[in-house]
Amino acid sequence: MKIPFNRPDITVDDRNLLANAIESGHSSGNGQFTQWVEAYIGETTTAARTLLTSSCTHALEMSALLCSLKPGDEVIVPSFTFVSTASAFALFGARPVFVDSRRDTLNIDASLIEAAITPKTRAICVVHYGGVACEMERILEIAKVHNLVVIEDNAHGLFAKYNDRYLGSFGSLATQSFHETKNLTCGEGGALLINDVALVERAEILREKGTNRSRFLRGQVDKYTWVDVGSSWVMSDLLAAILWGQVQRATDINARRVGIWNGYDTALRDWADTHGVLRPHVPKGCEHVGHVFHLRFRDRDQRTRFITHMKEREISCVFHYQPLHLSPVGQRFGGFLGQCPVSEHAGECLVRLPMYNTLSESDLARVIDAVHSFTP
Repeated sequence: MKIPFNRPDITVDDRNLLANAIESGHSSGNGQFTQWVEAYIGETTTAARTLLTSSCTHALEMSALLCSLKPGDEVIVPSFTFVSTASAFALFGARPVFVDSRRDTLNIDASLIEAAITPKTRAICVVHYGGVACEMERILEIAKVHNLVVIEDNAHGLFAKYNDRYLGSFGSLATQSFHETKNLTCGEGGALLINDVALVERAEILREKGTNRSRFLRGQVDKYTWVDVGSSWVMSDLLAAILWGQVQRATDINARRVGIWNGYDTALRDWADTHGVLRPHVPKGCEHVGHVFHLRFRDRDQRTRFITHMKEREISCVFHYQPLHLSPVGQRFGGFLGQCPVSEHAGECLVRLPMYNTLSESDLARVIDAVHSFTP
């Protein structure tokens, strides 16, 4: 009877596609399923090239290399995000510069970005928290003035939109995640969306261990060799087979999740307002995909009591990111208490409710009733 926080939806059809991939005899990357998924995502989002990767983290690491970062360079990132958003750049010697979030959306606060720019800044990496878009026009304008690359960490928001345009289509580069906690999953996996045509060929080389193998497979060279520094970031075609089943159901999966999100929002609005609990905010022009529904309590004690209250009712609710600027590594990069107050509050007080597309109406009602029975 327990309601988990997340339940991956790997269907019989997905498993049959995996069996087909095994039977085909091609289990490594760049098989037919990889090509189909890349084409589907690319055509939908209008990316110049989509490359499936073994994780979103690896897609971010490819982004760092494509930016030609060197030690001492700086990349602006939100503090309230998963560690990969910063570590992918730090791995190549760049310094992540942490910027606080907006109180309403928990996205990077665009009004604070310009003050964080120095002569060493090379890129801005934004995160569309919960699949709700950042202020992309404003961010792109800032980047243009300062000649910076914009990278979208869109791990939460594949097929979400901002002003009728898909997230992942704004920056020069964008990354996606297919981890088991995401709307569409193959267990572990990611993708790099390349919107700057000038970066396509090098991206292919980096993903293929620094070789020009992609050109060889297209018949553009008679043999392939080592031409750049790269790594093995190609997704197995076995995982791509599962993902092919997922992306074909993406519209239905996302619609169901948005329906659940709306159910929470409608049923909990009065309760939250009465008790001073913050709910997610979706600005005008943002079309999300129901990735996260969170509540933000006044303090850590309220959140802890709430999680315990839900656990006693066999409902799993979990917190989210701890601010990166306060982490041991973040402090080595200059982070300090009070630097990002909105992120610090979210790290202490935010909790996520169960969210997966197979959550039944009766279980949704059970979660809502449990929330209503809690007094902060």
